[in-house]
Amino acid sequence: MALHVHSFGDTDGRPVVALHGVRGHGARWRRLAERHTTGLHVLGLDLRGHGRSPWTPPWTLEQHAADVLETMDDQGLEATDLVGHSFGATVAIVVAGQARDRIRRLVLLDPGIAMDPRYVLGRVQQELVPASFPDAAAAGLERAAQWPGLTDPTAVDEEIHDHLDQDEDGLWRWRYNAAAVVTAFSEMTRPAPVPPPGLPTLLVVATRGSAVGPSFLAAIQDAPDLDVTVVGVDSGHTVYVDRPEETGALVQGFLS
Repeated sequence: MALHVHSFGDTDGRPVVALHGVRGHGARWRRLAERHTTGLHVLGLDLRGHGRSPWTPPWTLEQHAADVLETMDDQGLEATDLVGHSFGATVAIVVAGQARDRIRRLVLLDPGIAMDPRYVLGRVQQELVPASFPDAAAAGLERAAQWPGLTDPTAVDEEIHDHLDQDEDGLWRWRYNAAAVVTAFSEMTRPAPVPPPGLPTLLVVATRGSAVGPSFLAAIQDAPDLDVTVVGVDSGHTVYVDRPEETGALVQGFLS
């Protein structure tokens, strides 16, 4: 299934496919592409169950990866750089494992991977019923509270414009399917896959509230044939929202 694609940056530049995390959407990559990197054509995908892509199951890591590869075919991309955040970063690792020859470089922004099942169990209880809001302003307050490290207030306005929808009952909700989100959290407790040997990979780890499980870091350290550069960023989990300039510089430098 080809996914909905948001196109940003230099359309003649180096192609980069970007994957968001749970409850997110592909348009979140706009600021990174247009304000904090240059020479890149960033294609932000809405993952299955999110945004304007179809919401039908299954929502496994393998299915998400197959969707990404089919979308690359649909976009005429034989090979590309691949960037992912949180669950999207874990999907990106699976994509690289399924089609190593189609991925030039891999950027993992605080991947949600090998997470503690006990934490996830408590978290998914909150995700079973998606939040609803009487108006867009209330939704914006909720999103700002979830991004306490936010340095650019326009990000909330863009989130409302890109990702909020009014349902038939008159209430406003973010564009994602709750069942897809719960399934994604479950998938993030699976044993950690690692990037293919020799694939140049940048792993950015948030130093405050990271979603990276210790077993993933251990797996990286225990595999000498991997080509992984690990960088810490003083940020919360949403590094490309909290620290867009620093994250953009890291992505730019690594892909260049």
